[in-house]
Amino acid sequence: MNKCDQCIVRQLSSLKALNKDEIIQLANTKKTFTVKKGDTLFEEGDLTNGVFCVKDGMGKLSKLSANGKDQIVKLVKSGELLGQRSMISQEPANLTAKALSDMEVCYIPKKEMLHFFNNNNQFSMNLMQAVCEDLKESDNDKVDFAQKTVKERLAQTLLYLQNTFGIEADKSLKIQLSRDELASIIGTATESCIRLLSDFKKLDLIELVGKKIIIKNERELQKIAE
Repeated sequence: MNKCDQCIVRQLSSLKALNKDEIIQLANTKKTFTVKKGDTLFEEGDLTNGVFCVKDGMGKLSKLSANGKDQIVKLVKSGELLGQRSMISQEPANLTAKALSDMEVCYIPKKEMLHFFNNNNQFSMNLMQAVCEDLKESDNDKVDFAQKTVKERLAQTLLYLQNTFGIEADKSLKIQLSRDELASIIGTATESCIRLLSDFKKLDLIELVGKKIIIKNERELQKIAE
């Protein structure tokens, strides 16, 4: 079964609802490949014709804005499915997916996913719940952008990055984002993001070592975020 029955994606995603026979079918049809850091998995407007399972690594989903800037919509980690909304809506990809680290990804053709969707009620329910969760996160992000200051959003984002992706042995954030990418997430200019990071450093909330960010005072960052 190529260990599909033990895969982290199956444990954490909609695929956990598949039965033994369906897992065998999945293993026989999926394709596994590596996406190097900085490379594109799929682009906005592509017909993906299937779903991508992030087996290992980290990536970002972004959308090109009217002024030509790349706006990061979501960060992804191992255990997530990409492209499920496009598959259900039967529309081209609405976002671009790029690797923030080397990624190991499995691709499941649309035909197989729709077979599971139509024949396994729990799988289809799980899939719809995942799409609804993405929509809820999008709603929450809209409220944050409307009601929180850039400073509050930066504090919130730094805590999110640590809690979601973890830290390295030197306590720096495991996911390394460029200042441009971080600015994109919090919705500000790169210069403003750099200035705020410097302010946080002066307040001894974080430590900056090159591109690395180390959170030193979670409690105070949480107060700012709230």
